[in-house]
Amino acid sequence: MLSILIPTYNYNVLPLVSELYQQAQQSAIAFEILVFDDASPDKTSIAENQKINSVDHCRYELLESNIGRSAIRNLLAKKAKYSWLLFLDADTIPVTKNFISGYLPYLTDEEKVVYGSIKYQREKPAADKLLRWVYGNEREALPKEARDKDPYLSLLTLNFAISKSVFTKVKFNEEIPNLRYEDTLFSYDLMNAGVRIEHIANEVYHLGLDTSEIFVHKSEEATKGLKYLIDQKLIAADYIKIVKVYTRLKKFGLSPVLAMLHSAMNNAFRKNLVGSNPSLFIFDLYRLGYLCCLKK
Repeated sequence: MLSILIPTYNYNVLPLVSELYQQAQQSAIAFEILVFDDASPDKTSIAENQKINSVDHCRYELLESNIGRSAIRNLLAKKAKYSWLLFLDADTIPVTKNFISGYLPYLTDEEKVVYGSIKYQREKPAADKLLRWVYGNEREALPKEARDKDPYLSLLTLNFAISKSVFTKVKFNEEIPNLRYEDTLFSYDLMNAGVRIEHIANEVYHLGLDTSEIFVHKSEEATKGLKYLIDQKLIAADYIKIVKVYTRLKKFGLSPVLAMLHSAMNNAFRKNLVGSNPSLFIFDLYRLGYLCCLKK
Protein backbone atom coordinates (compact mmCIF):
# COMPACT_ATOMS: atom_id res chain seq x y z
CA MET A 1 0.00 0.00 0.00
CA LEU A 2 2.38 2.75 1.21
CA SER A 3 6.15 3.21 1.19
CA ILE A 4 7.24 6.11 3.39
CA LEU A 5 10.56 7.46 2.10
CA ILE A 6 12.88 9.76 4.05
CA PRO A 7 16.25 11.01 2.78
CA THR A 8 18.48 12.35 5.54
CA TYR A 9 21.87 13.91 6.17
CA ASN A 10 23.31 14.68 9.61
CA TYR A 11 19.87 14.53 11.22
CA ASN A 12 18.27 12.28 13.83
CA VAL A 13 15.17 10.84 12.12
CA LEU A 14 14.23 8.39 14.88
CA PRO A 15 11.50 10.63 16.43
CA LEU A 16 9.87 11.11 13.01
CA VAL A 17 10.04 7.39 12.19
CA SER A 18 8.58 6.48 15.58
CA GLU A 19 5.62 8.81 15.05
CA LEU A 20 5.01 7.59 11.49
CA TYR A 21 5.27 3.96 12.59
CA GLN A 22 2.63 4.41 15.30
CA GLN A 23 0.28 6.16 12.91
CA ALA A 24 0.75 3.60 10.15
CA GLN A 25 0.12 0.76 12.61
CA GLN A 26 -3.09 2.40 13.79
CA SER A 27 -4.21 2.84 10.17
CA ALA A 28 -3.95 -0.94 9.66
CA ILE A 29 -2.29 -0.67 6.25
CA ALA A 30 0.59 -2.49 4.62
CA PHE A 31 3.54 -0.13 4.88
CA GLU A 32 7.28 0.27 5.05
CA ILE A 33 9.50 3.14 6.18
CA LEU A 34 12.81 3.53 4.35
CA VAL A 35 15.42 6.01 5.56
CA PHE A 36 18.49 6.49 3.36
CA ASP A 37 21.36 8.53 4.76
CA ASP A 38 23.41 10.43 2.17
CA ALA A 39 26.79 9.55 3.73
CA SER A 40 26.46 11.63 6.90
CA PRO A 41 29.72 12.16 8.80
CA ASP A 42 27.90 12.87 12.09
CA LYS A 43 28.33 9.77 14.25
CA THR A 44 25.73 10.86 16.83
CA SER A 45 22.87 11.03 14.34
CA ILE A 46 24.05 7.80 12.69
CA ALA A 47 23.96 5.98 16.03
CA GLU A 48 20.41 7.16 16.70
CA ASN A 49 19.22 6.40 13.18
CA GLN A 50 20.60 2.86 13.32
CA LYS A 51 17.98 2.12 15.98
CA ILE A 52 15.42 2.37 13.18
CA ASN A 53 16.51 -1.08 11.98
CA SER A 54 15.07 -2.62 15.15
CA VAL A 55 11.56 -1.37 14.30
CA ASP A 56 9.29 -3.65 12.26
CA HIS A 57 8.79 -2.65 8.60
CA CYS A 58 11.51 0.01 8.92
CA ARG A 59 14.99 0.22 7.42
CA TYR A 60 17.87 2.66 7.80
CA GLU A 61 20.73 2.54 5.30
CA LEU A 62 23.88 4.66 5.35
CA LEU A 63 25.18 5.26 1.83
CA GLU A 64 28.91 4.92 1.25
CA SER A 65 29.16 8.17 -0.70
CA ASN A 66 27.09 11.32 -1.06
CA ILE A 67 24.87 11.18 -4.14
CA GLY A 68 22.77 14.35 -3.72
CA ARG A 69 19.14 15.31 -3.19
CA SER A 70 17.79 14.13 -6.54
CA ALA A 71 19.60 10.81 -6.72
CA ILE A 72 18.78 9.75 -3.16
CA ARG A 73 15.06 10.33 -3.73
CA ASN A 74 15.19 8.32 -6.94
CA LEU A 75 17.03 5.54 -5.13
CA LEU A 76 14.44 5.45 -2.35
CA ALA A 77 11.66 5.17 -4.93
CA LYS A 78 13.50 2.40 -6.74
CA LYS A 79 13.84 0.37 -3.53
CA ALA A 80 10.21 0.96 -2.44
CA LYS A 81 7.88 -2.00 -2.79
CA TYR A 82 4.43 -0.45 -2.58
CA SER A 83 2.28 1.34 -5.14
CA TRP A 84 2.20 4.70 -3.34
CA LEU A 85 5.28 6.63 -2.22
CA LEU A 86 5.15 9.20 0.57
CA PHE A 87 8.21 11.47 0.62
CA LEU A 88 9.05 13.39 3.77
CA ASP A 89 12.04 15.53 4.67
CA ALA A 90 14.01 14.46 7.71
CA ASP A 91 13.44 17.71 9.61
CA THR A 92 9.64 17.50 9.63
CA ILE A 93 7.03 16.08 12.01
CA PRO A 94 3.28 15.56 11.39
CA VAL A 95 1.03 18.30 12.73
CA THR A 96 -1.67 15.80 13.80
CA LYS A 97 -1.93 12.20 14.95
CA ASN A 98 -4.06 11.54 11.85
CA PHE A 99 -1.38 12.39 9.31
CA ILE A 100 -1.12 8.94 7.70
CA SER A 101 -4.87 8.30 7.77
CA GLY A 102 -5.35 11.81 6.35
CA TYR A 103 -3.52 10.79 3.17
CA LEU A 104 -5.24 7.42 2.65
CA PRO A 105 -8.55 8.58 1.04
CA TYR A 106 -6.54 10.31 -1.70
CA LEU A 107 -4.30 7.36 -2.57
CA THR A 108 -6.52 5.97 -5.30
CA ASP A 109 -5.87 4.23 -8.61
CA GLU A 110 -5.41 7.59 -10.31
CA GLU A 111 -1.90 8.48 -11.41
CA LYS A 112 -1.28 11.72 -9.55
CA VAL A 113 0.64 13.60 -6.88
CA VAL A 114 -0.93 14.52 -3.54
CA TYR A 115 0.64 17.40 -1.61
CA GLY A 116 -0.08 17.81 2.09
CA SER A 117 1.81 21.11 2.66
CA ILE A 118 3.81 22.56 5.54
CA LYS A 119 3.39 24.63 8.68
CA TYR A 120 5.72 26.62 10.88
CA GLN A 121 5.44 27.08 14.62
CA ARG A 122 3.46 30.19 15.55
CA GLU A 123 6.00 31.39 18.06
CA LYS A 124 8.77 33.53 16.62
CA PRO A 125 12.13 31.77 16.68
CA ALA A 126 15.38 33.23 17.93
CA ALA A 127 16.36 36.49 16.25
CA ASP A 128 19.07 34.82 14.17
CA LYS A 129 16.50 32.54 12.49
CA LEU A 130 13.81 35.08 11.63
CA LEU A 131 14.39 35.25 7.87
CA ARG A 132 13.75 31.53 7.34
CA TRP A 133 10.65 31.66 9.56
CA VAL A 134 9.20 34.74 7.82
CA TYR A 135 9.91 33.27 4.37
CA GLY A 136 8.37 29.93 5.32
CA ASN A 137 5.19 31.47 6.68
CA GLU A 138 4.72 33.90 3.80
CA ARG A 139 5.81 31.80 0.83
CA GLU A 140 5.49 28.12 1.79
CA ALA A 141 2.79 27.61 4.44
CA LEU A 142 -0.05 28.43 2.09
CA PRO A 143 -3.70 27.37 2.56
CA LYS A 144 -5.14 24.85 0.11
CA GLU A 145 -7.15 27.52 -1.70
CA ALA A 146 -4.02 29.51 -2.49
CA ARG A 147 -2.10 26.42 -3.59
CA ASP A 148 -4.91 25.36 -5.91
CA LYS A 149 -4.43 28.57 -7.91
CA ASP A 150 -0.86 27.58 -8.79
CA PRO A 151 -0.76 23.82 -8.17
CA TYR A 152 2.65 23.03 -9.66
CA LEU A 153 4.73 25.86 -8.23
CA SER A 154 3.04 25.32 -4.84
CA LEU A 155 4.47 21.80 -4.64
CA LEU A 156 7.33 21.40 -2.16
CA THR A 157 9.01 18.03 -2.02
CA LEU A 158 9.14 17.80 1.78
CA ASN A 159 5.66 16.23 2.19
CA PHE A 160 4.02 14.67 -0.84
CA ALA A 161 2.65 11.35 -2.04
CA ILE A 162 3.06 10.09 -5.58
CA SER A 163 1.90 6.91 -7.26
CA LYS A 164 4.86 4.73 -8.16
CA SER A 165 3.56 4.44 -11.71
CA VAL A 166 3.95 8.23 -12.09
CA PHE A 167 7.42 8.17 -10.58
CA THR A 168 8.57 5.68 -13.19
CA LYS A 169 7.77 8.37 -15.78
CA VAL A 170 8.80 11.57 -13.96
CA LYS A 171 11.81 11.29 -11.66
CA PHE A 172 14.09 13.86 -10.07
CA ASN A 173 16.71 15.03 -12.55
CA GLU A 174 20.11 13.69 -11.45
CA GLU A 175 22.03 15.57 -14.14
CA ILE A 176 21.62 19.01 -12.59
CA PRO A 177 24.08 20.36 -9.99
CA ASN A 178 23.25 19.53 -6.38
CA LEU A 179 22.40 23.18 -5.66
CA ARG A 180 18.67 23.01 -4.90
CA TYR A 181 15.77 23.96 -7.22
CA GLU A 182 15.41 20.26 -8.00
CA ASP A 183 11.85 20.51 -6.66
CA THR A 184 11.03 23.34 -9.08
CA LEU A 185 12.31 21.31 -12.01
CA PHE A 186 10.41 18.26 -10.74
CA SER A 187 7.14 20.23 -10.62
CA TYR A 188 7.81 21.65 -14.10
CA ASP A 189 8.38 18.15 -15.49
CA LEU A 190 5.17 16.94 -13.82
CA MET A 191 3.27 19.79 -15.46
CA ASN A 192 4.71 18.98 -18.89
CA ALA A 193 3.79 15.31 -18.39
CA GLY A 194 0.20 16.30 -17.59
CA VAL A 195 0.29 14.76 -14.09
CA ARG A 196 -2.35 16.23 -11.81
CA ILE A 197 -1.34 17.60 -8.41
CA GLU A 198 -4.04 17.36 -5.77
CA HIS A 199 -3.60 19.75 -2.86
CA ILE A 200 -4.93 18.80 0.57
CA ALA A 201 -4.55 20.11 4.13
CA ASN A 202 -2.37 17.46 5.78
CA GLU A 203 0.61 19.41 6.99
CA VAL A 204 3.90 18.70 8.66
CA TYR A 205 5.86 21.16 10.78
CA HIS A 206 9.23 22.22 9.43
CA LEU A 207 11.58 21.92 12.41
CA GLY A 208 15.06 22.54 11.03
CA LEU A 209 15.16 26.33 10.74
CA ASP A 210 18.46 27.61 9.38
CA THR A 211 20.01 30.77 10.75
CA SER A 212 19.51 33.80 8.55
CA GLU A 213 23.18 33.73 7.55
CA ILE A 214 22.95 30.11 6.45
CA PHE A 215 19.63 30.68 4.69
CA VAL A 216 21.09 33.56 2.67
CA HIS A 217 24.06 31.36 1.75
CA LYS A 218 21.76 28.49 0.71
CA SER A 219 19.70 30.94 -1.34
CA GLU A 220 22.83 31.97 -3.20
CA GLU A 221 23.59 28.30 -3.90
CA ALA A 222 20.01 27.79 -5.04
CA THR A 223 20.26 30.79 -7.37
CA LYS A 224 23.30 29.19 -8.99
CA GLY A 225 21.20 26.06 -9.48
CA LEU A 226 18.43 28.17 -11.00
CA LYS A 227 20.90 29.83 -13.38
CA TYR A 228 21.90 26.37 -14.58
CA LEU A 229 18.25 25.50 -15.29
CA ILE A 230 17.86 28.75 -17.25
CA ASP A 231 21.05 28.32 -19.26
CA GLN A 232 20.25 24.70 -20.09
CA LYS A 233 16.65 25.64 -20.97
CA LEU A 234 15.32 23.04 -18.55
CA ILE A 235 12.51 25.36 -17.43
CA ALA A 236 10.56 27.94 -19.40
CA ALA A 237 11.37 31.63 -18.91
CA ASP A 238 7.82 32.31 -17.70
CA TYR A 239 7.58 29.44 -15.18
CA ILE A 240 8.61 31.31 -12.03
CA LYS A 241 8.54 35.02 -11.24
CA ILE A 242 12.25 35.62 -10.65
CA VAL A 243 13.07 34.07 -14.04
CA LYS A 244 10.41 36.20 -15.75
CA VAL A 245 11.93 39.37 -14.31
CA TYR A 246 15.49 38.25 -15.05
CA THR A 247 14.58 37.45 -18.68
CA ARG A 248 13.02 40.89 -19.16
CA LEU A 249 16.03 42.62 -17.64
CA LYS A 250 18.34 40.76 -20.01
CA LYS A 251 16.09 41.55 -22.97
CA PHE A 252 16.34 45.29 -22.31
CA GLY A 253 20.01 45.20 -21.35
CA LEU A 254 19.32 46.06 -17.70
CA SER A 255 20.81 43.01 -15.97
CA PRO A 256 24.23 44.75 -15.56
CA VAL A 257 22.44 47.58 -13.73
CA LEU A 258 20.98 45.11 -11.22
CA ALA A 259 24.36 43.45 -10.87
CA MET A 260 25.93 46.82 -10.02
CA LEU A 261 23.14 47.55 -7.53
CA HIS A 262 23.73 44.19 -5.91
CA SER A 263 27.44 44.88 -5.52
CA ALA A 264 26.86 48.39 -4.17
CA MET A 265 24.06 47.46 -1.75
CA ASN A 266 25.24 43.98 -0.77
CA ASN A 267 26.21 44.85 2.79
CA ALA A 268 23.07 46.89 3.43
CA PHE A 269 20.85 44.16 2.03
CA ARG A 270 22.52 41.46 4.12
CA LYS A 271 22.28 43.61 7.25
CA ASN A 272 18.51 43.72 6.79
CA LEU A 273 18.19 40.02 5.98
CA VAL A 274 20.07 38.84 9.06
CA GLY A 275 18.46 41.47 11.30
CA SER A 276 15.38 41.56 13.51
CA ASN A 277 12.96 42.72 10.79
CA PRO A 278 13.92 41.02 7.51
CA SER A 279 12.14 42.18 4.36
CA LEU A 280 11.10 39.63 1.75
CA PHE A 281 11.14 42.42 -0.85
CA ILE A 282 14.82 42.97 -0.11
CA PHE A 283 15.36 39.22 -0.10
CA ASP A 284 13.84 38.97 -3.60
CA LEU A 285 15.89 41.94 -4.80
CA TYR A 286 19.04 40.39 -3.32
CA ARG A 287 18.44 37.10 -5.14
CA LEU A 288 17.59 38.83 -8.41
CA GLY A 289 20.76 40.95 -8.22
CA TYR A 290 22.82 37.88 -7.38
CA LEU A 291 21.33 36.09 -10.40
CA CYS A 292 22.31 39.02 -12.62
CA CYS A 293 25.89 38.77 -11.31
CA LEU A 294 26.29 35.14 -12.32
CA LYS A 295 28.09 34.22 -15.52
CA LYS A 296 26.88 31.48 -17.85
